[in-house]
Amino acid sequence: MKKIKILVVDDEVLAREVIKKYLLGKENFEIIGECGNGFEGLKIISDEKPDIVFLDIQMPKINGFEMLELLDEPPVIIFTTAFDQYALKAFEVNAADYLLKPFSLERFDEALAKATILLKEKNKQTEIIKNLIAHHNNLNEYLERIVIKDGSKINIIPINEIKWIEAQDDYAMICTFSGKYLKQKTMKYFEDHLDPKEFVRIHRSFIASLKLIKKIELLEKESYQVTLDDKTTLPMSKNGYDRLKKIIK
Repeated sequence: MKKIKILVVDDEVLAREVIKKYLLGKENFEIIGECGNGFEGLKIISDEKPDIVFLDIQMPKINGFEMLELLDEPPVIIFTTAFDQYALKAFEVNAADYLLKPFSLERFDEALAKATILLKEKNKQTEIIKNLIAHHNNLNEYLERIVIKDGSKINIIPINEIKWIEAQDDYAMICTFSGKYLKQKTMKYFEDHLDPKEFVRIHRSFIASLKLIKKIELLEKESYQVTLDDKTTLPMSKNGYDRLKKIIK
């Protein structure tokens, strides 16, 4: 019988040891790897194709949600987390299984059994992950960084490196001091998740860094142009002008 391949992604060594201990004696399962951050997790998932991943949410470099967004075909996920009960509602609403640290062997076995069933229902698992990411994206939290996958390369962009964001069909072009990057997110998402003290929606297709705006010009009736400190010019609508006026009063 083919063994079910398991990967453990958690930055806490003790948490990884507990999971490995609980898997001892379970002959149908095989641990193919363990790692302490999302970068390593992505590589192992790509190379080894595990069936089930125990995934911590709060990790350095990239967190569990950011890691999941970068996976085209996520394996079955069992979340391990120290989140409070309010935050755990996201998992409950979307039928995703989770282990609240510290967890017992009984609760571990229960999650493992549920994950094993989901292996035969990949479409259901994919939908669970998709809905969970959407739920997380709807939280009113300001971004501190943007994680973008470009082929096999992962770029982490601190928010203070962004000059402007430009709509590109179903994507957004993130323009930074070091280059331009495409992210599959809407302009509305970035408008809601960037601190309004630092960024402003100047046009339906543009969001600009407030600290970089150096000049505003009226081109024609209700049509404006913004100049950034590097001489870049961006269009500004009447609504964008009104938003900016309220901020800089």
